[in-house]
Amino acid sequence: MQAKREWMLGAGLFAAAMLTVLMPSGAPLNAKQAAAQSDQPVPAHHNQAATGTLPETMDPAQFENPVVKNAYALSAKVKKVLYQQPCYCHCDRSQGHNSLLDCFTSKHGSLCNICLGEALYSYEQTGKGKTAAQIRDGIVKGEWQSVDPSKYQTYPRKP
Repeated sequence: MQAKREWMLGAGLFAAAMLTVLMPSGAPLNAKQAAAQSDQPVPAHHNQAATGTLPETMDPAQFENPVVKNAYALSAKVKKVLYQQPCYCHCDRSQGHNSLLDCFTSKHGSLCNICLGEALYSYEQTGKGKTAAQIRDGIVKGEWQSVDPSKYQTYPRKP
């Protein structure tokens, strides 16, 4: 019983921490932040659309946090776009990922606000008719940091 209580407390603290991290700061992306990101080498990604079948993203039902659930559900809808996007948490170095899509075929995306922000940005920009290359340019410039995660606090997200 004590272990269950400790686990629940830990899960609650983790959820609170995730919400704190994912809540918008209210400060728009400034030019200095965008320049710093665009000066870094672009992480691994694919310049062209996939020619074969892409792997499935993880089932959103496996996660508790509604922002995470929405990110996984929406990532499944834009897998072809995510395949062509870099991930600035540099999981290409630490996890061997080849694109942002890899973050959502594993639990990695659920633990990283960079992955979540870039995926939600990719989904939003796809809905605006942007190409994968245009979305990649926005990610490189740091525009993904302007995503308001509070829009994704209810699962499933309403259009």
